[in-house]
Formats: sequence, C-alpha cells, structure tokens
Amino acid sequence: MERLFLSDYKEVEKYLLDVPRFTNKSTPGDTEAFYRLLGRPGSGRKIIHVAGTNGKGSVCSYLSSLLKECGFSYGMFTSPHLVSMTERIRIDGTCIRQDEFVRMFHIVSKAIEKSGHHPTFFELLFFMAMLRFEESRADYIILETGLGGRLDATNCMERSAVSIITDIGLDHMEYLGDTITQIAGEKAGIIKKGCPVVCHEEPAAAAQAIRKRAETQGSRVYAVAEDDVRILEKQKKAIAFSYKSGYYDYISLIVSTDALYQVRNAAIAVRALEVILPETVLTEERIRSALKTARWEGRMEEVLPELYVDGAHNEDGIRAFLKSVRADGWTGGRTLLFAAVEDKRYGSMLSQLLASGLFQKAAVAGLRTRRAASAEEMYGILRKYPQVCPVRCEDVESALDKLREEQQEDERIYAAGSLYLVGEIKAILNKEGSE
Repeated sequence: MERLFLSDYKEVEKYLLDVPRFTNKSTPGDTEAFYRLLGRPGSGRKIIHVAGTNGKGSVCSYLSSLLKECGFSYGMFTSPHLVSMTERIRIDGTCIRQDEFVRMFHIVSKAIEKSGHHPTFFELLFFMAMLRFEESRADYIILETGLGGRLDATNCMERSAVSIITDIGLDHMEYLGDTITQIAGEKAGIIKKGCPVVCHEEPAAAAQAIRKRAETQGSRVYAVAEDDVRILEKQKKAIAFSYKSGYYDYISLIVSTDALYQVRNAAIAVRALEVILPETVLTEERIRSALKTARWEGRMEEVLPELYVDGAHNEDGIRAFLKSVRADGWTGGRTLLFAAVEDKRYGSMLSQLLASGLFQKAAVAGLRTRRAASAEEMYGILRKYPQVCPVRCEDVESALDKLREEQQEDERIYAAGSLYLVGEIKAILNKEGSE
C-alpha cells in the first residue's frame, strides 16, 4: 500500500480526509484488535473519559487547566478540529507538531500493512494520539468520545480513572436513538466496571439512564445537582458563580467567558477531579486559578472586536447560545451569521434564532464541506421572518466580508450553527493576519 508512505504533513492530512474511500465502519472487536497490535499505547496511564451531546470539548479544556494547575502532565484527544488536525492531539495544552503528527501516522501505517485492516478516520487519529501520549509518559490522558460512547473507538480502553457524561440532548438520533433515555444509554456505554462516574442530575431521564448503567457496572455516581451551581454575577467577559464542592461546601469561582453554559461545564470538570484527587492537591486556590485562566476556542469567543463565534450546532446548543446572548449586556444592534451541515436539524435551529427577537439582521451561507446545508433553503427560512433584514451569500468568506464592511459602531456580529463555521472564520482571519 504505497500510498501510506507519506512524508509531508499536507499529504498525510489529505490522505486522512480521503480515508472514508478506503474503509468501512469498524466493529468494537476490530478496534480492540488493532489497538492490541499497536501494543495498547497509553493504557497504563490514568484515563479521564468524556462523553455527552454538548460541552465535551469545554469540559476537557477545564480538566486540562485544572490538571496543569495541580502540577500534572496530560495528553488530550478531542474532536473536531477548527483549523488544523493537530488541534486534536495536545500534550500539556500544546498541539502536536506537524512532524510528530506525520511520525505517528507512519507507525499506524505499518500496523495497517501488517494487519490488512484499515481503521476509520477517527480511529486513525485516536491511535496516533495514544501513541504520542505513551511517548510523553503523561500522568493523565483526557479522551473525548466522537459520536457516541458504547461503540466509540475510545471505548477500547479497559479502565478509566473517571467517566464523565456531559449534557445530553437530541442529536445524531439516526445513530444513537430518538429519545433522551436512549441517547444517554449509548453515551453511558463508556462506564467501566467499578470506575466512578460524574454527570448532571438534569435532565432526569438522562441521569436515570446513566445511573442504570452505572449500577450494572458496580460504579458509583457523583452527580452535579442543579442547585450545586449558582450564578452570582454576570461580569464583562466573565461569570462569577458558586459551586457546592465535595471538599469545601460552597466556594466562589469565576470563568472567563460570556457563555452561561460554561458554568455547568466547569462544575462537572471540578467534580470529576474531586473524585480522583485529594483535597491537599485540588485546593480551592488551584480550582479558582485554573477556571479563571481556562480558554476553549469557539465558545462565545470574541475573535475580533464585536465579532463572536459559537460552536452551537444542535437545537440544545442553540438554546444555550441564545441564553448567553440575552445575558451578555450588549445594548446595540445584533447581526447573525448562520451556516450548518445538512444532517442537523438546521431549519429548526435557524428558526429558533430568528424568532428570538435578538437579531435585526441575519446572513446565511454555505459551508465548504460536502455536508453543507443548502444556502438557498436556509435563505427561504430567513425570508419567513420579515422583522429580520435578510442577507444571502454563497460562502462564509463573502458573508463575513459583507457583514464586517457594513458593521456599525453599535453593532455586534454573532456566528453560530456549526463548528465548521467557526473553523472557516478562524481560517479566514488567520489568512488575513498572515498577509
């Protein structure tokens, strides 16, 4: 298989993007067998396994900041990436270098040659990540699942220090089920025998499904109840809140973001580390410092003055995004830039945004992916809301140019609907910065 012997990062990246042409969906047995062939890299490390519908990446970010503040080394595997594939594999907060990325790919390639089995795109990146984490001798490995949990490639790990289930919502229903209970059950498939579990108490249907799985595995559940977290004050680009700690009762903390939903994500990350770290290590001062300094791209992120991007990409995410916009204190005009992929319920998402009354102008555009939702169909939805000034553009770059050109001093632009949209905007701005 000569095509696997690639020496340039761009060649490897292109090959990985073409992987669906070379392989079919693997079974858990296929994944486990290939992982054994690689020598089970990283399996001796302490694994923090994260599944859920929304908030996985943010929880991983808060976990990484907390571990760093406590003096631990860590590897972190997340998806998707925004601009570069190297973002998916990080060691102590730094993305893997391109030459390391290529080297890990070559190790996996040799195993493909030997076994005759070709992993999926996600599996390839997961195996590459575990190889690099083994090399780094990280104290902890943070693994974010891809689509689900039970059948996810990351679930080939035999044990975890703690399993985390973030917010559960109705997404990927064609694969995971069409109810909260079914989806939560699939996500809870990451729970290992005797390993602790952290989740939210709400929604109740999700918590019940998670507890049911935990009971069969003999695993204790440490849930974050709704009244364990109380928002105290919305500050400028920060949120002060109190958290009911397992160590200190209620403590006052701050997250540096305009996104109200990040308070829940920060709380579940703290609870997870309280389960596995002693009070003498995870001190109140370290928790406070770690949360205040933590950042995760694409979540109510101000990428330019008065230009915000948010990775909301399903109906629950859009509701959380709107809640944050309502509370952000902006008194000027608001403009929306929306783009989505076709396998999401983008019509409902866009309708929620337009019916909110928060936006005076809205633009829709097609994404640069085969999965892009039709700009024409989205524009048809937009035209049903005459109170919103409609703007139609064929692509994100032209839409962004037009909105920025017309932007007034008292106007703020918000982009939401897909992480692909966030990635395209960041790539455009990076290109501008390098010119």
